[in-house]
Amino acid sequence: MAGLEGTGQPRGAGRATAARWSPAVEDERALQALELCGNPTEREVLLPSLPESAATARRLAQVVALRQWQLGPKATEDTVLLVSELVGNAVRHTGARGFGLRMIRRPGWIRVEVRDPSRGLPCLMPVQETDISGRGLFLVDKLSDRWGVDLLPRGKTTWFEMRVVER
Repeated sequence: MAGLEGTGQPRGAGRATAARWSPAVEDERALQALELCGNPTEREVLLPSLPESAATARRLAQVVALRQWQLGPKATEDTVLLVSELVGNAVRHTGARGFGLRMIRRPGWIRVEVRDPSRGLPCLMPVQETDISGRGLFLVDKLSDRWGVDLLPRGKTTWFEMRVVER
């Protein structure tokens, strides 16, 4: 799966402990990412097309979802995962130097956009339980309410939208 670098690995011989994303653990690093990169709700944040940018994008999504938008834990976790998937695809498949991340909130909905300079369209492929990669768009399709791709004169924007409960 795209963007899982930086997550915990099993610890100790013979012990398989699964590490889950935790808002509390990442909070300080998320705030640092927001300060260094900018706020993706105010303008598109440009990030280099490097594997470690998925972690930065996850942190930005986390701080926006939790602190600014005050989403619940499930909506926040889904948002962070789907941001990671879209960013992973942009890094892995476009050959671009960088990409842009934008997050938009309107009443009852959130929208996340990842823009890159490639006009190559992502393809939703069928997945099997045993597949260890290629599940990114499958997850986007299953967890978001809608998603798509907007072709631009120079590149594309891949996006997803989710309904959210107003607090």
